[in-house]
Amino acid sequence: MAHTLPEHPAKLWRNPEPKRSYDVVIIGGGGHGLATAYYLASEHGIRNIAVLEKGWLAGGNMARNTTIIRSNYLWDESAAIYEHALKLWEGWPDELDYDFLFSQRGVLNLAHSLQDVRDSVRRVSANKLNGVDAEWVDPDEVAKICPILNTSSDTRYPVLGATWQPRAGIAKHDHVAWALARRCDQLGVDLVQNCEVTGFLKDGDRVVGVQTERGPIRAGRVGMAAAGYSSVLAEAAGFRLPVQSHPLQALVSELLEPVHPTVVMSNHVHVYVSQAHKGELVLGAGIDAYNSYTQRGSVQTIEHQMAAAIELFPIFAGAHVLRTWGGIVDVCPDASPIIGPSPLEGLFVNCGWGTGGFKATPGVGSVFAHTIAMGKAHPLAEPYGLERFTTGALIDEHGAAGVAH
Repeated sequence: MAHTLPEHPAKLWRNPEPKRSYDVVIIGGGGHGLATAYYLASEHGIRNIAVLEKGWLAGGNMARNTTIIRSNYLWDESAAIYEHALKLWEGWPDELDYDFLFSQRGVLNLAHSLQDVRDSVRRVSANKLNGVDAEWVDPDEVAKICPILNTSSDTRYPVLGATWQPRAGIAKHDHVAWALARRCDQLGVDLVQNCEVTGFLKDGDRVVGVQTERGPIRAGRVGMAAAGYSSVLAEAAGFRLPVQSHPLQALVSELLEPVHPTVVMSNHVHVYVSQAHKGELVLGAGIDAYNSYTQRGSVQTIEHQMAAAIELFPIFAGAHVLRTWGGIVDVCPDASPIIGPSPLEGLFVNCGWGTGGFKATPGVGSVFAHTIAMGKAHPLAEPYGLERFTTGALIDEHGAAGVAH
């Protein structure tokens, strides 16, 4: 007997006109905005929510990253929130009922100098104390984990060992966004695309809504999850954020047979490389030094990361670059995010993730949703408040986790 396939829906989610008021408005339709709305609706019972996106859902950094997921950060505060995120990642495919190709293939952070070795061993010890899976592996073990990596001692920067997190991996970033958008829509959240926020509605020192290109929208509470444009929105609200926006670019190669079994990151030669499910190599490096809001970067950064990749993986010398892209990352002075209330009542801020935003998606979504719903910082978010820039209680993650990504 033939089985009839269910009819495919014309749209995976609604595209509603915005209402004039909501209990909560989230600015930004990327991973963090969608995850925040999802947890507000699913865990806190708040369903009258709008996610406002100036372009299309996941058109910013959510689909402009290199999809790496890991939690092996040095400091207690960082390890706590990224490990929280990783545990949620492990359950999300079933919870969201969507196969977004979450692959726990592990990540190697290479050490090329004695100082690298000291820092890496220290981080492994800190990870173990925080319950994060981490190991120190010598060059022979590195070669077993990733046979195509050049571990010869006859190189400019020999591999002296690496940290290894087996539970780390990658996921298909745009599929994650679609999974979240579908679940948000099912929970009654309005996902409003092409609706740029241009200002804020205030009653004294309280934010009571947003001004958009489609008219004013009132809200009981407003959450900002706008990544590189966070500082622009804060200026419109009347305060400044200690963040700078930079381009961060990456590239993919043509499709290749499966040859690269894990994720490899090197701070010393500054490149990180994985192979996507379809077969393309995914390469990234550091941010461009200049401030910019353009979703593209400089040629020299691409040249540098390709040279570093070929040094580590001579087998890739004949591969062709298929395309490049860039995102706009907002970076705090201590390379850690800002999560919590803003100086204005009713307005909450989630920004400053720099190059670590994608891997934090479920963790910060749950934490930021709790913060908005309760009106005060979640315990995991308490160290990440704006006040740390006046108290000096910084969380300095610059390079502490191999590559600060």
